[in-house]
Amino acid sequence: MPDAVVIGAGPNGLVAANLLADAGWSVEVLEAQPEPGGAVRSDRGVHPDFVSDVCSAFYPLAAASPVLSALELQRDGLRWGHAPRVLAHPLADGRCAVLERRAEDTAAGLAAFASGDGRAWQDLYDVWERLRPDILDVLFTPFPPVRASARLAARLHAGGGLRLARTLLLPVRRLGEEEFGAEAARLLLAGSALHADLAPEAAGSGGFGWLMSMLGQSHGFPVPVGGAGMLTAALVRRLEHRGGAVRCGERAVEVVVRAGRAVAVRTASGESVPAGRAVLADVSVPALYGELVDERHLPSRLLRDLRRFQWDFATFKVDWALAGAVPWTAAEAATAGTVHVADGVDGLTRFAAQLAMGQVPDRPFVLFGQMTAADATRSPAGTESAWAYTHVPQHTKGDAGDNGLTGRWDPSEQELMADRLEEQVERYAPGFRTRIMARRILAPPTLEALDANLRGGAINGGTTAVHQQLIFRPMPGTGRPETPVAGLYLASAGAHPGGGVHGAPGANAARAALRVLSPAALLSRTQRALARRDRGGEPTDRGVRGV
Repeated sequence: MPDAVVIGAGPNGLVAANLLADAGWSVEVLEAQPEPGGAVRSDRGVHPDFVSDVCSAFYPLAAASPVLSALELQRDGLRWGHAPRVLAHPLADGRCAVLERRAEDTAAGLAAFASGDGRAWQDLYDVWERLRPDILDVLFTPFPPVRASARLAARLHAGGGLRLARTLLLPVRRLGEEEFGAEAARLLLAGSALHADLAPEAAGSGGFGWLMSMLGQSHGFPVPVGGAGMLTAALVRRLEHRGGAVRCGERAVEVVVRAGRAVAVRTASGESVPAGRAVLADVSVPALYGELVDERHLPSRLLRDLRRFQWDFATFKVDWALAGAVPWTAAEAATAGTVHVADGVDGLTRFAAQLAMGQVPDRPFVLFGQMTAADATRSPAGTESAWAYTHVPQHTKGDAGDNGLTGRWDPSEQELMADRLEEQVERYAPGFRTRIMARRILAPPTLEALDANLRGGAINGGTTAVHQQLIFRPMPGTGRPETPVAGLYLASAGAHPGGGVHGAPGANAARAALRVLSPAALLSRTQRALARRDRGGEPTDRGVRGV
């Protein structure tokens, strides 16, 4: 009997499994798909000579995460690659807003757009550098992060904290207008805010846009050398070295509960996998409480709150194999790993408004990735492995364009929407479409089929809006990995701190499971770990320290 069963071999599930294995627990991970990784996978499905990331691709949160750093995945083969520039946003007049690798270079570029904008960017970065350790602790430690919050509050009190708090609660449009004279810097912030489902006018979008921009400034937007799957491979390799097992093609259909406690996981094949101490679920919130756990084991209030759970926007993605570099009119964009394509902040507002009305945007905001620019192993010299995604409504009411898209996302609609993305890129990179050797379309239903957690193509495990964060994530009064069922823990992006590849929800769930050990069980675990060490087994010291 394994001590723990982890449902889902996405990054959060694998992080949780690794931490439990470090503490001497025996762990089995059950993954529904034929391969591990969830939304962190790569393949050669677009072109045999090109490595393409199937879902996620750039990982600033992973680079900043103390959770992943502590796992020392470089020992298991993970290496990071960086493009010469972090982020670019081409302007209609041929100029370009650029997030450079160094803050002083970013500031110098922005100063060319408006006097004082370079200094204003440097000031925002100086605030980030002063607060960064405590902000990261607040983000990546279990909720409520009491010690980290106290340290952060002390720093804020000493440095104009109320003004900064106001700044971070601003809509990103207003933040940009208050801080910068020209649109270039405003676009860097606003485009970064739209990595989530936050409109430029949404409260808190300024704080999120600042956070993502500053993460990019301090850590870059790195990529795993060889493909996103190399991050997953390192997590799996590390787990297996510590005795854990990942079983793919094993879809969990029920968490078995007896006397109010999770005791096993039943699979689609009918197998019951017992869990001696805990079940950790790297699954979406509606899947856990609406499908895996029978309603009779859950409080009625939770079930009522579940009806109010809000997904983030759906996602539509296209992968390309390109015969040459993207011919951006703004030359600086060619060396950026990530490129934002939108017609200014007004274009971002228009895009978000169409989504809010349930319309498929006619001129979608395109988040474009140039993978070979960041990692030369992705495709042959002189070519580019590229992708782009945009957001579409979860429930489509109409098409803001003239194609009559309905949101069925049948093959015809997928082709039309992929063409729409390409036309947007073509406006800022004339000749782009002539360089396409092959393309792959990943519509919302396709993304969900690849990873059930990506419901309707939602990539953040639920909205990033303030009404579903902190103590409201995933539902009011929660914010922690514990569930109403003893021994069952939520380990997915549905839990605090939310989406992104950083491992914090998985780590928080693992730590919560480890805390419930009784003194007698703790002594027994330690004795067994010492016995393994005396027999020359592995892991030894790491297991004892973990306990």
